[in-house]
Amino acid sequence: MLPPRFIFLTLAVVLLLSSGAVTANIDGDEDSEGIEELIALDEEVELDHEEEGTHHGKPSEAEVLSKAQRIVIELNNDNTKRVIDENEFVLVLGYAPWCARSAELMPQFAEAATALKELESTLLMAKLDAERYPKAASAIGIKGFPTLLLFVNCTSQPYTGGFTSEEIVIWAKKKTGEPVIRIGSLEDAEKFFKKHSMFVVGLFHKFEGSEHEEFVKAATSDNEIQFVETSSKDIANVLFPNIKPSNLFLGLVKSEPERYTAFEGTLKMEKILQFLDYNKFPLVTTVTELNSARVYSSPINLQVYVFAEADDFKNLLEPLQNIARNFKSEILFLYVDIREDNIAKPFLTLLGLEESQDTVVAAFDNKISLKYLLESDPMPRKIEEFCLGLRHGTVAPYYKSQPIPDNKDASVQTIVGKTFDDSVLNSPKNILLEVHTPWCINCESTSKQVEKLAKHFKGLDNLIFAKFDASANEHPKLQVADYPTLLFYPAADKSNPINLPTKSGLKDLAALINQNLKNQDHLSKDEL
Repeated sequence: MLPPRFIFLTLAVVLLLSSGAVTANIDGDEDSEGIEELIALDEEVELDHEEEGTHHGKPSEAEVLSKAQRIVIELNNDNTKRVIDENEFVLVLGYAPWCARSAELMPQFAEAATALKELESTLLMAKLDAERYPKAASAIGIKGFPTLLLFVNCTSQPYTGGFTSEEIVIWAKKKTGEPVIRIGSLEDAEKFFKKHSMFVVGLFHKFEGSEHEEFVKAATSDNEIQFVETSSKDIANVLFPNIKPSNLFLGLVKSEPERYTAFEGTLKMEKILQFLDYNKFPLVTTVTELNSARVYSSPINLQVYVFAEADDFKNLLEPLQNIARNFKSEILFLYVDIREDNIAKPFLTLLGLEESQDTVVAAFDNKISLKYLLESDPMPRKIEEFCLGLRHGTVAPYYKSQPIPDNKDASVQTIVGKTFDDSVLNSPKNILLEVHTPWCINCESTSKQVEKLAKHFKGLDNLIFAKFDASANEHPKLQVADYPTLLFYPAADKSNPINLPTKSGLKDLAALINQNLKNQDHLSKDEL
């Protein structure tokens, strides 16, 4: 069985799409639907419609994206270096037409380009088909799809923000010199409030002094949230109602049930950033491929996941939000659509429930690499009891196990997670245990050897041969890093199993088993 920390590290690798941006390694099986539609938008048709006055009301999504296509510069082998060299700020999206995650990100990138254009930003937005132009992609450091890179005076830095259009705009503005927006009128405050889904508001009597400097440093360091400041209490109250009378205030505003959260403590950059890390997520966050890296890197180590179909989750959402309020900053509550294999399956595999179609509620403690499973019906009352148990440390860690097998007449017994204590650790007999996995190259030949050894020693009542599939079973006292592994558990001391060499021949293994059995007999006689 893999060590718990290795398992969680593996899961982290699965979830972290890549460092800096949502980069996926080249995989020809990616779904190309969406990105090709986007790239193939006919701008001329859209322009003709504009000239004919056929637009009425809000433009369609296709029209918005078509407009954005004209704002975003298309790079190639010939113009990439020139565009980057001639502009102070360039944000490049490297993509591949077949990449599904490129398809998800491209519309957000296009909308961000439109928004930045309207804000009169000096940032140039560009995209590069890295599959079509691999030479240009390699020259600027694009190694996976999609990749976002910001070039400042020809020097690149990885994108580290979120992946909605609003988050891209916020990150881009901060990195090009606008970490804080200053609001000076009630009208501007109302417009800002309607436009932004999440922001930090700071109220300062004067925009100077150590506390304001810490505020600006936090705004510059943070990569995801727009910071706004004002010196007017009336304006601040538009953004964050019912502020207590003071010349100094900081609060977080989100467009969700937990709308307003006031900062309490010393106004230091580190404290502000910590406050945001613990409060920026919604009461219940839907995990997607675009935000999974941010979720997994949260400082809230205890995370409760609900895996369910979207229709089933609708009835759970409001009760779960109410539960989440009681565990704020202690537990991060997350929802994963159980049909999203790329996200749900790695977690469900860790639980041994990868084929489940029913709602699953589980918790992962990333600090101590343990997992927990709600093994009763996922009703709100049971989920709350589960969370209370997690808080008080009364919920036992979960170790996956196959159903208890029928070992009647088996020459090599099958041990599962649920039977390991009784059949191995508490057994009065000597146990020779083979630990294997289905994907192990050498396990099959070792299993055949164990079968032959079991027949050879068939007459011994004090020796049992057994096998344990570590891919489907776990036990806290069985930590194995290599497969296959042969462990001899002496009847007199089950806490110190003896490793037997798996590459030895049958004759040598039989001799080692005999020697260990004799050692046990000597110990027994000595005790007498």
